[in-house]
Amino acid sequence: MGNLFWQKAARRTLQSNGQGLTSWFRHLGAAGLFFLAILDSSPLPTFAGPDILTAILSASHRGPWYEFAVVATAGSALGAYFTFRLARRAGAAYLNSKFKKRRVSAILRVFKQRGAGTLFASTAIPFPFPTSMLFAAAGVSNYRTSRFLSIVIVGRAIRYSTIALLADHYGRHFLRVLRNPLQYWRWSLLFAVLIAALTIAGILFNRRLATASAE
Repeated sequence: MGNLFWQKAARRTLQSNGQGLTSWFRHLGAAGLFFLAILDSSPLPTFAGPDILTAILSASHRGPWYEFAVVATAGSALGAYFTFRLARRAGAAYLNSKFKKRRVSAILRVFKQRGAGTLFASTAIPFPFPTSMLFAAAGVSNYRTSRFLSIVIVGRAIRYSTIALLADHYGRHFLRVLRNPLQYWRWSLLFAVLIAALTIAGILFNRRLATASAE
């Protein structure tokens, strides 16, 4: 009971202070990015914290862009492995305790049908969907560990390398857009369109889960 209360309180804290959390980890540099990426692969949401922090650190040129891409990928892979192993040991009970029960059977069914493709897409593309749920589903489904880690590492490497490279290339312009979105409205509009597209993709994916659970 106490553990459940702490987890709910932690979720509320992260949700209300998402920017503060990212800011706190930012002061730690690459080490903060590493630990934030680990946390992001757990059931506790960070609201794209590693993506934002990778971009900020790369744009500020506090180190080579590939350093932050590697650190974020390593932390995310380690966190994914922790979630994967914990779910494998605990079984379906772990999924039921961390996520909505009505979606557990659906995600397991979708994962068994298109495991590799779904897992890769969720790690490479910032869908508005808890990727940790797929990590846990892979563990419960007895997915091969080496294959799981390979997909996660490749997907995350593509994602964080792209973010870091773009942020490093545009540098201060990237930071200016983040700090003054109204002044750079064209870039803000582009980001808004991308977010809207990802949101729609997440909604379609959730509908697919609902259809799978109803079958």
